[in-house]
Amino acid sequence: MTTDTQHPARVVQLGGLMPFVREWLTERYAAPELADVEDPAGVVVAVVGGGAKAGAAEMDALPDLRAIVNFGVGYDNVDVAEARGRGIVVSNTPDVLTDAVADLAAFLVVDVLRGITAADRFVRSGAWSRGEKMPLTRDVRGAVVGVLGLGRIGTAAAQRLEAFGAEVHYHSRSPKDVAWTYHDSPVALAGASDVLVVLTPGGAGTDGLVDAAVLDALGPDGYLVNVARGSVVDEDALVAALEAGRIAGAGLDVFADEPHVPEALLRRDDVVLLPHVGSATVETREAMGRLVLDNVDAFLERGELVTPVG
Repeated sequence: MTTDTQHPARVVQLGGLMPFVREWLTERYAAPELADVEDPAGVVVAVVGGGAKAGAAEMDALPDLRAIVNFGVGYDNVDVAEARGRGIVVSNTPDVLTDAVADLAAFLVVDVLRGITAADRFVRSGAWSRGEKMPLTRDVRGAVVGVLGLGRIGTAAAQRLEAFGAEVHYHSRSPKDVAWTYHDSPVALAGASDVLVVLTPGGAGTDGLVDAAVLDALGPDGYLVNVARGSVVDEDALVAALEAGRIAGAGLDVFADEPHVPEALLRRDDVVLLPHVGSATVETREAMGRLVLDNVDAFLERGELVTPVG
């Protein structure tokens, strides 16, 4: 990769980026925050992450913009349709975070079935020392795990869960060339599953995909795990299902209005709550940052992106 310092206003930061990524962008491209850009003329690349928006308003502010580079595999924060209409290309950071997110998805399945973090809270509360008994949990081996969205991460998570002895079922837009059992709808998949693992992309096409009908199909002995986007699950329907005992519990790494988690979920012991840490390892985030730089370099040098979306 080469250093581009002759045109300090060719790259800007739109926000939502980790400190080390901001440092890399500043050192490599003298890239300011959008709010600090005095003259937007000549800015051709915008870098965004962490759910910060790259929509029509941001594009309007950068009349020469030609590329949006997103720090993250999910890009529902970017208005891709608007960008395409303006001739702006978009990239993300696939593959480099597959293992980390798949690991977390598998661990959450194990946790909701075996009650690992619930058992930790049980000990810390003093319940064990008072002679109380931790309720029995369920085996992962033999459980049917339904993967909703069998892309890169969904496939990697399914492979990990199969190694635990789980039986894998899945739903995607079309059947895949895999040995696992395919279902033609989220409701059908939920009805066959002990644990439903949500690994679809976010965005308008999957907004509220896991609704009350899906949760009812999952049933009072079923668990929901979501490591995709909070928007994919109807959060009100999830709370209602938990409170009515229509599902057994949930493991959630993502929420509809992050970082705000519904109060009803905070007080439940049958829900594992994580602060959107699916890809939050040092190694993975550094790899994502390097891929961001690769995309910026490639566009500045050749007018191409390494990992374009769509």
